[in-house]
Amino acid sequence: MATALHIVSLGCARNDVDAEELAARLAGAGFDLVDDAGNAEVVVVNTCGFIEAAKAESIAEILSAAEAGEGRTVVATGCLAERYGATLAESLPEAAAVVGFGGYDDIAATIRRAMAGERPQSHAPADRRRLPLLPVPEPMRRRRLETGPMAPLKIATGCDRRCAFCAIPAIRGPFRSNSPGSVVAEAAWLASQGVRELFLVSENTTAYGKDFGPGARRDALAGLLAGLAGVAGIDWIRLSYLQPAELHPRLIQAVAETAKVVPYFDVPFQHASPAVLKRMGRLGEAESFLGLLERVRAAVPSAGVRANFIVGFPGETEADVALLKEFIGDAGLDAIGVFAYSDEEGTKAAGLDGHLGEVEIAARTADVAAFADTVMAIRAADRVGESVAVLVEAREDGELVGRSAQQGPEDARSRLVSGAGAVGDIIAGRITGTDGPDWLVAPDTGAV
Repeated sequence: MATALHIVSLGCARNDVDAEELAARLAGAGFDLVDDAGNAEVVVVNTCGFIEAAKAESIAEILSAAEAGEGRTVVATGCLAERYGATLAESLPEAAAVVGFGGYDDIAATIRRAMAGERPQSHAPADRRRLPLLPVPEPMRRRRLETGPMAPLKIATGCDRRCAFCAIPAIRGPFRSNSPGSVVAEAAWLASQGVRELFLVSENTTAYGKDFGPGARRDALAGLLAGLAGVAGIDWIRLSYLQPAELHPRLIQAVAETAKVVPYFDVPFQHASPAVLKRMGRLGEAESFLGLLERVRAAVPSAGVRANFIVGFPGETEADVALLKEFIGDAGLDAIGVFAYSDEEGTKAAGLDGHLGEVEIAARTADVAAFADTVMAIRAADRVGESVAVLVEAREDGELVGRSAQQGPEDARSRLVSGAGAVGDIIAGRITGTDGPDWLVAPDTGAV
């Protein structure tokens, strides 16, 4: 009888794609993938290692999985496993094996060795930017772990940016684009699995094609969008993680003009104070960011905009926080992510002067987050009366719930206040009210 195996995926949508690739590998190697961890002999925890909170969640999930089943084999994969390797294996014996990215080819054999009582040796942690450059990756077979109408589609991996706070380049390595043909082929496979929305993910989507050769980057992403728009069965294409310094007019126009690309801009501004942004190793300030948003809305008037911000970066002053809040108030953002700064090993920021205490960082983060909640609620109320389309993702308490074209997977949701439909339908409607940042939508014409 095949060994029952369950995969838990933590962190970002890019990690979810990795988990589905692992699922395909393990199913192909004879494991029986199960949806309920309680029925599994093996639990693979695909970890996140981006910030302290994510690392703590990953470790807690490993411990919980080990405690929940006597004799169960728990395996750690993902960014935390890659980042700490043998060090994590030594300090966390509850994980029978710690498998970094380089061990995925042999992961089925590694798991079987761990089940037999052997303690497989993990890799020594290393900065992947300093390792030999691997060939440009091609997407692998996937096995969907979620059955909803939206699926992430990874178009690249790694990052060449040098943001002072970020450990991702060291974990994931240099930026490498997947070929347009392989991305389109994977999109077609996802469509055959019932997917209607593609969520294009990478560490830096605006860099797509930079490694294809001189001059290729300028129109590479626009060309990829055009190719994806031709995939039958796909109705929405959503971009993620558009660096503000790289969001050029031609790309904005491509979003505005390419069929099926939804009016959504996920822009990680990270702060609005020029002094803080400079110390972060990033370009821009409030005025230039507001100008970018003006250009976006001139080309795409209905655009939904998401932005992330880090609060408590070393050297940040109360005046910097006030400037950040002023920008958030002026920007008219639909979705706002607010994160507390934490030191990450190996990053430039960890060695900067001007570190704030944990209590002060927590207080500032709570203040900005509360202000952001108010801004999002006001922005939602301002949209009442607008015509929207909603992709239905669930039925909750008898009501259909989903996201509009202007709402990403991590954003507020839309609730259809009347009308018939099913999960996977795209329903045209009008915003009639709000509940905080969430929208209440009255259907106009039914599913499309």
